[in-house]
Amino acid sequence: MNKIALELGPIEIHWYSICIFIGMLIACLLIYKEAKKNNIKEDFLINLTFYTILIGILGARLYFVIFNLPYYLNNPLDIIKIWNGGLAIHGGIIAGLLFVIYYCKKYQVDIWKMLDIIVMGLIIAQAIGRWGNFFNQEAYGPITSLETLKSLGIPSFIIKGMYISGSYHHPTFFYESVWCLIGFIIMFILRKRKTLKVGQLSSFYLIWYGIIRFIIEGMRTDSLMLGPIKVAQLVSIIFVISGLIIFIKSKNKNQYHSN
Repeated sequence: MNKIALELGPIEIHWYSICIFIGMLIACLLIYKEAKKNNIKEDFLINLTFYTILIGILGARLYFVIFNLPYYLNNPLDIIKIWNGGLAIHGGIIAGLLFVIYYCKKYQVDIWKMLDIIVMGLIIAQAIGRWGNFFNQEAYGPITSLETLKSLGIPSFIIKGMYISGSYHHPTFFYESVWCLIGFIIMFILRKRKTLKVGQLSSFYLIWYGIIRFIIEGMRTDSLMLGPIKVAQLVSIIFVISGLIIFIKSKNKNQYHSN
């Protein structure tokens, strides 16, 4: 598997970076379109999007580095090599969320309405960005058989890419990508419902992604650990619980409007 998509002299453009970029681009276009329907000012949105992406990437990298600190203390220059992988989505979500809350409060924009718009872009970006793991041959699951992968209807090129170190592995990146894509479709439909309340798309995202990430993390062989605990599973439980609380409280909020 070739990680490099294009070489321009000394410059190497990695497939991982391309997948992340495409995911962010589509997310930004979707967020911009949805925000306009909800009468959110363009200048505010452009600044919010720019800084949230930047802070989200930094947060995702910092989160990964912290849980692999012994390695990066011995190899400090590798900290900047994000094209080799190592962006923890939970770190990006947490950092991005904190900034969105701050920025919305600063400019007196409804936080929950903005988050409802953002999570739609976020989940489709995750569905696309996960393919970067495929090209880097990372974020895969346990050893399995060729027959099992074929029985699951997994495309042959993915099966071929999951032949690593002499064995076939479950393509957990693919399972998560498909789940996120399905979640996006559901959210896209839900946003048209007249009974949908502000905050409920955010709660759906937290529950939907929290469930699949908990399951996927149980299969992955490269999890970030906190002692004997897989960090992503712990965070996923918090996501699901938070989503349920938000859903219950959102019943008293105004309706979400998207024409």
